[in-house]
Amino acid sequence: MKVVSLEDVKNSENNVEGGNWISRRLILKKDNMGYSVHDTIIKAGTETHIWYQNHLESVYCIEGEGEVVTLKDNKVWPIEKDTLYALDENDEHLLRAKTDMRMVCVFNPAVAGTEVHDENGVYPVAED
Repeated sequence: MKVVSLEDVKNSENNVEGGNWISRRLILKKDNMGYSVHDTIIKAGTETHIWYQNHLESVYCIEGEGEVVTLKDNKVWPIEKDTLYALDENDEHLLRAKTDMRMVCVFNPAVAGTEVHDENGVYPVAED
């Protein structure tokens, strides 16, 4: 069994800042669960280009308001508290935060913990 405190993660190397966001990584590849879980803050007034070519992600908004724009069709998806969106096709998208947004993110495969988006909005695959 593993118990993780958000407060402990905030004061560790698993608190990763990416400019428009802060990701507190709670469960990582090293935990051998097959996925990773992140508590992420998306900063108000930001737009982030993301394209997880190597990962599938589900995102549950627990605070705030914003939108996701899928770039293949320019469709705008409103996101607010108690809304989940799943990037089930490695969707290239823009994440826009109207207010600070707090999100619970689940990645498959799991991330190692230090990843940040590259110039294309991609996380690399964690090596074994």
